Amino acid sequence: MKIYTLHAKQNLPITMEEAWDFLSNPKNLKVITPDYMGFNIQSGADIPMFAGQIIEYIVTPILGIKTKWVTEITHVVDKEYFVDEQRFGPYALWHHKHFIKKIEGGVEMEDLLHYKLPFGVLGQLVHPFLVKPKLNEIFEYRKNKLVELFGTL
Repeated sequence: MKIYTLHAKQNLPITMEEAWDFLSNPKNLKVITPDYMGFNIQSGADIPMFAGQIIEYIVTPILGIKTKWVTEITHVVDKEYFVDEQRFGPYALWHHKHFIKKIEGGVEMEDLLHYKLPFGVLGQLVHPFLVKPKLNEIFEYRKNKLVELFGTL
């Protein structure tokens, strides 16, 4: 059983309140997700984030194949961090921690993602040339979009 990790950090010249208000609003996921992913929230994003919140999406991660993705917000500490975990979707495991901390001139955002692919050895074989590059591309898009929206430190 291979569990993969993706770790990303980014500094933004905004207040903790601005960062939290944007990042903890599930509706903003569409803003920071590439258009080709066909990301559409189906339910669960119409109220402020809370532990236990279930959010349903439709995404098109590869080859134009639409996939239902259901995540649960499992932990929330206001203006510090939140965790989303996949309950149904394309991964065998998806555990994504989002940290925000105040730094001089703004905030540091940190993502720590642990994920496991389905299909055992087959999943491991496609990871280096299909899944890992796609996740890196998505996180790079998010980084660039956040710079476009808020600037850079």
